[in-house]
Amino acid sequence: MPSLKAIRKRITSVKSTQKITRAMKMISAARLRRAQQRITEMRPFALKTAEVLSSVALRVGTNEAVHPLLERREERSVLLVVVGSDRGLAGGFNANINRAAERRWKELVAEGKSVVFITIGRRPRDYFRRRNAEILAEIAAPNEKMDLGTADEIAAQIIDLYVGSHAKKAGASDGEGEQPAEREAGPQFDAVYFMYNEFKSAMTQMVAITHLLPVDPAGGEEAGSAQDFLYEPDRTALLDRLLPLYVQIGVFRGLLESVASEHGARMTAMDAATNNAKDMIGRLTLEYNRARQASITKELMEIIGGSEALK
Repeated sequence: MPSLKAIRKRITSVKSTQKITRAMKMISAARLRRAQQRITEMRPFALKTAEVLSSVALRVGTNEAVHPLLERREERSVLLVVVGSDRGLAGGFNANINRAAERRWKELVAEGKSVVFITIGRRPRDYFRRRNAEILAEIAAPNEKMDLGTADEIAAQIIDLYVGSHAKKAGASDGEGEQPAEREAGPQFDAVYFMYNEFKSAMTQMVAITHLLPVDPAGGEEAGSAQDFLYEPDRTALLDRLLPLYVQIGVFRGLLESVASEHGARMTAMDAATNNAKDMIGRLTLEYNRARQASITKELMEIIGGSEALK
């Protein structure tokens, strides 16, 4: 049986850990409320943007040039953007998204496609580094203070990679000496998938996979049956502004969902850790009392035995 000193030391250690987990739970709960509010405010704007995009994109005439962000082509090379976090102690938050991304990676490779990653957060970066995945860019994980500018930078980088690959294929034989070599220097992607944890509740987060590019206008039947409009300056100019905005909003919403999911997962994990620490303290206290009682009984027996020996 451990000594009384060892048990007291362990109880003190567990109580210190309990204070930390309780504080982390309270911090995550406060941040989760703010993150939930931002998601609630974001969703109507995202839905309305998708509705307007569908209304415009589905009425593009057959004689009009297809926008690069709408054009579909055979998927040979895929860009997979994975959103995680920089820190752990969040239950299965990072493990779930990493395993889902790895499964998707293997599925695409099995179909004969090449896959390149952009990792957002240190945990997915380290995970795929250990598996020798090709990582094109590493971005810091989002936090609750993130603004639309952060999503704009990520979306612009993704669009540049995707549109750049399209331009290289279209203009590789333009006859100019140095331009084809410059165009062939960049990466080429036929599709972009965006993976993140979608927030359902503080205890439930679901891995979401969004086909970010090419843009797929939703609600085609409803939009197609509605009355058409006159556009000023024209439909192409509107798509040039609307499609990048749609991608930006999709990235921003995914980042907000990931932040809320991280805080929800951490709050749940720290609540469980706090309760486990409480149970452990109770068991250790009972063990300490039993050991102390046994020690006192032993001392009493020794005193009684010594007293009997003197008689």
